[in-house]
Amino acid sequence: MIELLGLVLLSFAVTSFFMVPFIDLLYFIRSKYRRPIPKGYNDATTPIHNKLLAGKDLKTPVGGGILLIFIVTILVSLYAKLNIAVQPSYLYILLFTFLSFGAIGILDDVRKVLTAFSGKYAGLKGRYIVLAQLIFALLTALGLYYYIGLNNIYIPVLGNFVIGSWYIPFATFVIIAFSNAYNISDGLDGLSAGLLLICLFALLVLASATLNLTLAGFIGIWLGSLFAFLYFNIYPSRINLGDAGSLSFGATLAVVGLLTGKILALAIIGGVFVVIAFSSALQIISKRLLGRKILAVSPLHMYLRYIGWEEPRIVMRFWLTGAIFAVLGLWIALLSG
Repeated sequence: MIELLGLVLLSFAVTSFFMVPFIDLLYFIRSKYRRPIPKGYNDATTPIHNKLLAGKDLKTPVGGGILLIFIVTILVSLYAKLNIAVQPSYLYILLFTFLSFGAIGILDDVRKVLTAFSGKYAGLKGRYIVLAQLIFALLTALGLYYYIGLNNIYIPVLGNFVIGSWYIPFATFVIIAFSNAYNISDGLDGLSAGLLLICLFALLVLASATLNLTLAGFIGIWLGSLFAFLYFNIYPSRINLGDAGSLSFGATLAVVGLLTGKILALAIIGGVFVVIAFSSALQIISKRLLGRKILAVSPLHMYLRYIGWEEPRIVMRFWLTGAIFAVLGLWIALLSG
């Protein structure tokens, strides 16, 4: 436990040291090299989003996820070299997910840093992002199945189900689902990062309870870095996570949950992400099948913003809800052994 707390504090200190210079660098790049939004870009399909987000990206740079991915990767690598008890197979899978999904969003983040835009601006087309997610999620699932040896799903009360090679498409779906759910939730200052902190605390307890010190060490380093980032990301934000961070963090959260072997606990601990993603999916299904929208705007946190809730109020309520989900998921996981 002493070592684990030390990892959290070390990661927090290192990230805090680099965060301010990194933010200053992003502001400098934006002021010196920022160019107008590309010609031909049409965001008329999301007028409500554009109104709710107007001005946010003109004032606050994205790209915080790039710094966090870099720092966490370096610290985890050093931790693996200095600790002989670390299971390399676990870290290889975690770092592959962390870096590969981060790479998907880096191009978008660079474009947003260099582009003057306001509202909802998409860089890479959605189909290319989904294709890249599918490839990397499939490779990660293959690693979990062949390299780690995972092939089962444990559900409390019902028991353990060995599903063999069906674990590969199952894990692929879970990874893509959480990557997109986290990305969708990253819309208000401090929302996604705060929810992730809560989820990771619950998963840290679970990893420690099962004596998975390799997984606990990774989570501890990630937690410390997130603490430092959240200080600058809460309302009013000085830096946003960006697509590199949101796609990477969501996918890696899923892999952490899969490595604990408690898939139901993962779904409950990350319950707010699931609800946010469901509200967005429901909106899409409604428009395609019914020809109309169920909500004026989705996902759920943007709808609450639309009906007049203040941004900090939404974030705090979602954090509290996330904490309850985390306690419930952890209770179920520990109760079932």
